[in-house]
Amino acid sequence: MANETTTLSQDQALDLHLKENGVETQKILNHPVGLFVLFFTEMWERFSYYGMRALLVLFLVSEASKDGWNWTRPDALKLYAWYTGLVYFTPIIGGLIADRLTGYRKAVIIGGLIMTLGHASMAMEGFNMSFFYIGLFLLITGNGLFKPNISSIVGQLYPSISDKKDSAYAIFYMGINSGAFLGILMCGYVGETQGWHWGFGLAGIFMFFGTLQFYFAEKIFGVLGKKIEKAEVVTAKEDSSLTSENEKTVTKQRLWVIGVFSIFTIFFWMVFEQAGGSMTIFAKDYTLRDLTGSSGTAFRWVDSILTIFPLIAVTVVLIALAKQIFKKYPVTILFTALSFIIIWCLGIWKVQNVFSADKTEVPASWFGILNSFFIVALAPFFSKIWESKFNPSGPAKFGMGLIFVGIGFAGLAYGGMDIAPGAKVAQVSMFWLIFAYFFHTVGELCVSPVGLSYVSKLAPAKLVGLMFGVWFICTFAGNTLAGLTGSLIDSISEKYSISTFFLIFTAIPIVAGLAMFALTPLLRKWMNGVH
Repeated sequence: MANETTTLSQDQALDLHLKENGVETQKILNHPVGLFVLFFTEMWERFSYYGMRALLVLFLVSEASKDGWNWTRPDALKLYAWYTGLVYFTPIIGGLIADRLTGYRKAVIIGGLIMTLGHASMAMEGFNMSFFYIGLFLLITGNGLFKPNISSIVGQLYPSISDKKDSAYAIFYMGINSGAFLGILMCGYVGETQGWHWGFGLAGIFMFFGTLQFYFAEKIFGVLGKKIEKAEVVTAKEDSSLTSENEKTVTKQRLWVIGVFSIFTIFFWMVFEQAGGSMTIFAKDYTLRDLTGSSGTAFRWVDSILTIFPLIAVTVVLIALAKQIFKKYPVTILFTALSFIIIWCLGIWKVQNVFSADKTEVPASWFGILNSFFIVALAPFFSKIWESKFNPSGPAKFGMGLIFVGIGFAGLAYGGMDIAPGAKVAQVSMFWLIFAYFFHTVGELCVSPVGLSYVSKLAPAKLVGLMFGVWFICTFAGNTLAGLTGSLIDSISEKYSISTFFLIFTAIPIVAGLAMFALTPLLRKWMNGVH
């Protein structure tokens, strides 16, 4: 009975918050319809980002005969490093701009349109090389305005210390990974088989659709996401811990908690983002990927199911959203539906090509989609857990996430035990990579969406955008360290073994996770009532 009362109280507080801010009160999965408008906006932005990123290095290093630029790998990776680094640097500037000048909604729209122009520019690289660099600049700039501020709007949909924020960000994170999955799958395939400019252009089309569907649904959010002062009054009324006597102390302590979370997220991304480096090398050179007979047939079916399943899942979400808002916001639904028609056609076309191929070789990059697939499959489950009586505190979730990602690397270390020191190739079962990606995804669901939620709950209203910028700066630091440490795979595996290399990445997150558990009592105290 107590749990039911608590749940009812959370729902009543949410309804009151929505009404006071002029937000549409219809619900899907017990969350405001506005969350699902943001879900699709972010999904298509991530489609465009990961779709283009999947092609970037491949395009640069490809021979001129294949319409590439024939760059050396080091030069291509340097440009890639600058691009991904600046993508995680500009959000702190974009957060400041939104907090002080534009508001979150305008920043998202402006950023989306700038990124659309960036993709269009890259699609024209065949006419002049300058278009390529202009495109990268526009993508970096637009991302800085878009990325931190759409996350801020998600937080504003809920009362400042609502427990429903954790499950909301888990759902939002499902949108992020649906877009990443489909972007890597579709843009990568189209770019490599049909031409690089087609892949770059396809990424831009969906970025444009995502921006339009958000623009035409703006009124759903009432006053939220406009000028921050308009939402600040409600926040101040709801958070009873911020009295005139202790407001400064509480704010300072909560900012310290965000700082600790941000530092620990560096350790998480440092090991998690080995997916783009050492784990890809393991997939390419140490994993059995040539499949014949029944194994090859099974993979074709699995690959096809993994292509279609996310499309079915997000289509169900779209239908639910359409039922709620089509009468008031038909243009939003029409643009989203059109984008879904296009993506379904691409998916069916890809499946047909997979089954008509002469042989079955699992691409090394294919394993990268497993993370996004597991996110889509597991996010609803975690969303329910975070709303149940088993919901642990934020610091405990961080500790769990770090330990889970360590367990994933323990699987790779075990799978690579029989690989001789210095060996350049091997034939390890792909089970161990799948095992690692599964546990890494479980860890990610305990850290990344939860971190976004706690930044929005703990940061003062005027600093939410800035704090999201700080969060993304720490993500940038983690990604940079991932590349630097991952580059040691050859030297460590030659001197010791590849199993030893992965044991290092087993130990680092587990030790960090245990440290987070040790800090949990202090951090919970500093959170001052925020669960």
